[in-house]
Amino acid sequence: MSEKVRNMFADIADDYDRVNSILSFGVHHAWRDRTVQLSGANEGDKVLDCATGTGDLALEFKEKVGDNGYVLGTDFCKEMIEHAPAKAEDHNLEVDFEVADAMDLPYEDDKFDISSIAFGIRNVDDPVQALKEMGRVVRPGGKVVVLEFGQPKGLLKYPYELYSQYIMPTLGGWISGNREAYAYLPRTSAEFPAGNRFITLMKEADCFTSQMFEKLTGGIAYVYVGTVK
Repeated sequence: MSEKVRNMFADIADDYDRVNSILSFGVHHAWRDRTVQLSGANEGDKVLDCATGTGDLALEFKEKVGDNGYVLGTDFCKEMIEHAPAKAEDHNLEVDFEVADAMDLPYEDDKFDISSIAFGIRNVDDPVQALKEMGRVVRPGGKVVVLEFGQPKGLLKYPYELYSQYIMPTLGGWISGNREAYAYLPRTSAEFPAGNRFITLMKEADCFTSQMFEKLTGGIAYVYVGTVK
């Protein structure tokens, strides 16, 4: 699965930001802002952003931690992360970027104050292993923060299902030339455990003293925060 997902992201990397902004109507920026807020990031903190893609969440964290802080963005797809340094430069932000797998992070224990992952945990082969690795590299009392899609209920349920299952693949495929990728992404979102079901995975990782979540936009997305043991 990992190689298939890596190749898929490599294929859509050049259009990824543009398609995301169109398909989410720009609301993904507000979701990332809230993720940084809930992380409790402060001036001077050290942050690891896994599955950073083109670097959006890493840049949000750098804005928060300031010149005295440090942010490292990693991704297992070289073609995605190649877009990130130029974006950081455009924002006059100093952020490091490296190719690394969230399930096997090449960093020592307790190195960071926060580790994060946005819209990436559902794409790893073993989410619990990724959570363990993200917890391992964070100091005790630090935070692991996950931003991921969910499945909205109530009034949003059927319009969102219609949009994600039919409109997203068609529009995303038309813009990027890869319809399969934009069918895969909403399909995995619909299948991935959300809310209390994801909290169960966090408890299974056994590296947190506590864990919580907050729904965003009626449950279209969720932010999960675990405090590291």
